Amino acid sequence: MRPSRLLVPVVAAAASLALLAGCTAGGSDTPRGGADATVTVGLVLEPSDLDVRTTSGIALDQVLIDNVYQGLVGRTQDNEIVDVLASEHTISADGLTYTFTLQDGVTFHDGAAMTAADVVWSLQQVADDESLAGHADLASVADVSSPADDTVVLTLTQPDSALLFALTGRAGLVLEQAATNDLSTTANGTGPFTLASWTQGDSLRLERNDDYWGEAAGVAGVVFRYVTDGSAAINATLSGDLDVQTAVDATLASQFDGVDGITVEQGQTTDKYTLAFNNAVAPFTDPRVRQAIRMAVDNDALIAAVGGSAVDQGGPIPELDPGYEDLTDVDAYDPDQAKQLLAEAGHADDLDLTLEYANFYPAAIGDVLTTQLADVGVTLTVQQVDFTTWLNDVLAPPADGGTRDFQLSMVNHAETHDFSNWADPTYYWGYDSAPVQQLYAESLAATDPDVAASKLAEAARIVSEDAPAEWLYTATTLTAVRDGVTGFPTSSTSTRLDLSALAVTE
Repeated sequence: MRPSRLLVPVVAAAASLALLAGCTAGGSDTPRGGADATVTVGLVLEPSDLDVRTTSGIALDQVLIDNVYQGLVGRTQDNEIVDVLASEHTISADGLTYTFTLQDGVTFHDGAAMTAADVVWSLQQVADDESLAGHADLASVADVSSPADDTVVLTLTQPDSALLFALTGRAGLVLEQAATNDLSTTANGTGPFTLASWTQGDSLRLERNDDYWGEAAGVAGVVFRYVTDGSAAINATLSGDLDVQTAVDATLASQFDGVDGITVEQGQTTDKYTLAFNNAVAPFTDPRVRQAIRMAVDNDALIAAVGGSAVDQGGPIPELDPGYEDLTDVDAYDPDQAKQLLAEAGHADDLDLTLEYANFYPAAIGDVLTTQLADVGVTLTVQQVDFTTWLNDVLAPPADGGTRDFQLSMVNHAETHDFSNWADPTYYWGYDSAPVQQLYAESLAATDPDVAASKLAEAARIVSEDAPAEWLYTATTLTAVRDGVTGFPTSSTSTRLDLSALAVTE
């Protein structure tokens, strides 16, 4: 089974959020227009280090992948796989051989030509070294070779339908073998932008790579400003300090209503706000209790309470990921049925539960859940704790190898393609389903993408019907964009921001 890999970047990024200082005052210029423009973008999460090989956190992927670093393949904001450093690729009928033809004329930012040897070295390092980000993604790779100067071949021990998508992330990035730069503070990639500067706690600046091997970037530079307070970010946008504001707080978005020159765009994400049950402890060992809690949650009311920028999901796979199916009919809101199930389970009006989640998530989530569960006779105590406490109480395996000590928890599982967590019985929610694990293994082994997706969909329905968690909602993302700025992604913005198409009109 592929080791779980996806919550780590999410929680590390959230940890960075908890540690960041506030953004300093702006002063950015409004885009001048045309190729000389510099666009200032407001972000929330700042990386703690720039080493793309070893530093966890989606904040690093968000600004560096696609813009500074590239791989053989990449992905669009809609999660479609596209060739990047490879001009084309083929997969053998048995799913065991991946052949990539390299683009001509690719150079690194230091001027060195990218060679097949750089690609082989980059991928082989990740495959061999378990300390490097993306190592688990290459578990099926037996060999990386270059039979010709323009060709790289990956040979697998077994089919792995998740491999190509994994290569769009950290596992597939191509670095220069001969480079000696310090990855923690500098970057030497092949992308359309170079890393110009990073002032920790304030901003990170990219500049156009004038020697880029592909189509040149449409702007001279991009400045990412880190603003952790939602109100401060909106004020910075309204004052002109930000040209683009990502992750607009939905409860504050109305401040842009009627403002000339600013448009708020809504996009999709894979941010799954998940109310996890500890399936390894009572009362959650009883499926009737799990189903009852799901039926007690009015997702629409909860979404309204957090500002409305979200959609009901009903299951573990969001719409942007393969295997998605609308599962909102499974254990849908039905408080009367919830009461009946609790009574059958021996918990009529006497069930006390504790929900623990990190204090940078909205308090409104706990407030609404407290009210809704009270309506079916469940007394919910909410504990919002600092992130380190949450890590120790919920995520981290117990030192004695025993059972984790929590009842309910809530976290945003933001990463894409993370169904593997439901096939991992050691993961923090303790869900252990042999049929789900088998279907997930069959999905990985499938050589036909449609078959792989159908296996995931089948497994996801089983998960939803087993009710090991309640999927509160999948967030949509709001992006405020100043007039004249075009080509800025509006979906999946918390994980990737490909700015190769960014432009400013004259």
